[in-house]
Amino acid sequence: MFNWNDINSFLTLSRCSKLNLASKKLKVEPTTIARRISRLENNLGSDLFNKSPKGYILTEKGLELVRYAEKIENEIFGINDNFLKSSPKIRGKVRISVGEGLGVEIISKYLNNFYKKYPEIEIELLADTKSRSLSNREADILIALSRPKKGRVFSWKLCDYHVKLYGSKKYKKNLKRILGLKDLSNHNFVSYVDELIEFPELNYLKEINKNLNVIFSSNSLRSQLQAVKNGVGLGLLHSFIAKKEHDLIPVLPNYINIKREYWIVVHENLHNLQRIKAVTTFLTEILKIEKNNF
Repeated sequence: MFNWNDINSFLTLSRCSKLNLASKKLKVEPTTIARRISRLENNLGSDLFNKSPKGYILTEKGLELVRYAEKIENEIFGINDNFLKSSPKIRGKVRISVGEGLGVEIISKYLNNFYKKYPEIEIELLADTKSRSLSNREADILIALSRPKKGRVFSWKLCDYHVKLYGSKKYKKNLKRILGLKDLSNHNFVSYVDELIEFPELNYLKEINKNLNVIFSSNSLRSQLQAVKNGVGLGLLHSFIAKKEHDLIPVLPNYINIKREYWIVVHENLHNLQRIKAVTTFLTEILKIEKNNF
C-alpha cells in the first residue's frame, strides 16, 4: 500500500529537483523527504531519481510515475474542493504569474473586491517577465502573451492591448521634430534587457527598428516608465499605463501601434478546482471591465 506523503514528496522533489527546496515547500526536514523517496523506491523496486550536482533528475520510471502521481494529486484536490462546496467559504492558495504592467496597474487595484467575496483565498501575484511552468507547479494560473501551442492546459483570450512609443514633454521640447521612423535613429531609447527577455512578444523595438540606440534597459516596466518620464529617452510602453501619465505624449502614433494579447492559461488538473475557478472568473471579469482602456 502506498502512502500519500511518499507520493507527495516524490512529486514535490520532481518539481524542485533539490531536497532543501522540497523541504521548504512541504515544511518537513530534508531527511524526511529522502526517507520517503527511499521507501517509495523500495516498494516499487525501481530507482526514481538520478542524483547529480544539479540535483535530483527523474529516471524513466520516475517520469512514468509522475503521470500516475499527478492523477492522484488531482483527485485529492478534487476531494478537498468537493467538501468545500458545502461551505460558503472557499479556501486555499492560488499563485498567478503575470506581466508587471497588468499585475500592478490592473489586477492589484481590484483585489479588495475579490477579498470581499473570497476572504480565505490567498493570492500570490508574481508580476514580472519570468517564464514559469504550470506542469511543475511554479504557478497555478498564467496570464500569457499568446495562446499555448501545446500542453495539457485550458486557455482563453482575455483581451488585446496596445504598445505605443512615448516620450516626456521635457525630452521632446529640446529635440528635432520626429517626422518618420527614420528620425528615431537620432534619439535615445529605454527598453527591456535583451538577454532577460523570455517572451518574443516583448521584443517591441525590433518591430520598428533593430538598430536603435538603447541607453537604459531594465526588466522592470515601472523602471522603464520612470526613465521615460524623467527624459532619459523614448520608450515603448503599454498605452493603458502611459496614457494616465500627463507628462508623457505619444510619438508617431500613426506609425507605431503594436497590438498584443493577454491569454489566461490553467493546467487541466487544476481547471475545475473551486479556488482556481474563483480566481479565473475574477480575472476574466476585471479584464472585461478594463477592456476599453487597453
